[in-house]
Amino acid sequence: MRIRQWFRGAWRSRLVNDEPLNRVSLIVIILVDIFILINVLGGLGEIANWPLSPNEAHPCYAPWQAYRQDRGSDREIRFLEQQITLDSPPQTFVEHLQESSKGRLGTISATCFTYAEYQDAVNRPPHRERLKQRQEKHSQIQTLEAANARIRKEYDSTLLEQLAGQPPDQSINLVEAAKAKATLEANNRRIAALKTEIAALEQAILEEADSQAFLKFLAEEATFTQLENQYQRSQFWYPSLQFVLQAFFLLPLIGIALLVHRFADRRRYGLLALMSWHLLVIFLIPLVLKIFELLQVGALFEWLSNLIFDLFGRLAFLVNYVYILLTPAVGFGIIKVAQALFLNPQRQAAGRVQKHRCVRCGKRLREGDQHCPHCGYFQWMPCPNCQQLTYRHLPYCRHCGVALKIS
Repeated sequence: MRIRQWFRGAWRSRLVNDEPLNRVSLIVIILVDIFILINVLGGLGEIANWPLSPNEAHPCYAPWQAYRQDRGSDREIRFLEQQITLDSPPQTFVEHLQESSKGRLGTISATCFTYAEYQDAVNRPPHRERLKQRQEKHSQIQTLEAANARIRKEYDSTLLEQLAGQPPDQSINLVEAAKAKATLEANNRRIAALKTEIAALEQAILEEADSQAFLKFLAEEATFTQLENQYQRSQFWYPSLQFVLQAFFLLPLIGIALLVHRFADRRRYGLLALMSWHLLVIFLIPLVLKIFELLQVGALFEWLSNLIFDLFGRLAFLVNYVYILLTPAVGFGIIKVAQALFLNPQRQAAGRVQKHRCVRCGKRLREGDQHCPHCGYFQWMPCPNCQQLTYRHLPYCRHCGVALKIS
């Protein structure tokens, strides 16, 4: 029964006052549907990006965590190098954070503003100059090491020629063995000197008061723990906040489309009823999809996962069992709500009366049944005008024809 009703509803989406649409009108309606759907999806995307994401609200969490997890001996200088820009930036890190939160829902962590202040203190011209010199010396080392690799290759070949007794004037190599050895030694000395100069530049950066203050701030365990808790809390609630905002975007559209559809359906404005029905479907589909998406990644999913892990240990597959059972129940609830909101009771009752079915549950009745044997519902009501029994939920009395108040 329900399936047949859905098929009839789908077929009615191509009819105006029970007459089929012409092809041009159908194409226009489809194009309008596509255009509106694109704008609905665009609006959902825009409003979902309105609140600051966990990474945007806590921009210092990821680099700080990476620094803490780094166990390299040179992690301090590598971290400071990442905080220093070689060219003078158009705005400070603090100004960048302030600009990124304008017009957005939410605030940036105060800890990250403190982090940005330390970044600005480190990102000074003297440090930039040292890093540029360090970069140039690294380039020189790479050039010398490439030259050494080429010379070693030729040096090995020259030794083989000498062992074979080949005259020097017939050699295919550009340098003699003795000269190659001297060049290698000179290059190695230069590489060692450059590495010493690089170490001195790095030490100069590390010894600066602003660098020491920054590294001391990064070592504060309590501050990082507080930031981590804020970040995890933000991650937990962010999908739910997005869903709430998207629902606020869709619900007024759904309400307007529903009111227009009911008005047009009562007044028999066929084209308006058809268009509003299409809009209603277009607005409802994203909402239903967002509900199921929230069930999969939102706060409820986290809460259920933690509950199951606490009760049964790390048996992650049990979460899937819960969702396999929960999802049909949610879908059933959505369908029941949709049936109550969108199904026209007068049209439904008229169809059931014509087919001798109960006007409430839809089960078949025998001739003369006044109460439904399946649900016990009384099929009649007294007409307020003639006091004769007439059908419930139908707009007019079957005896005197007076308009009835539908309850």
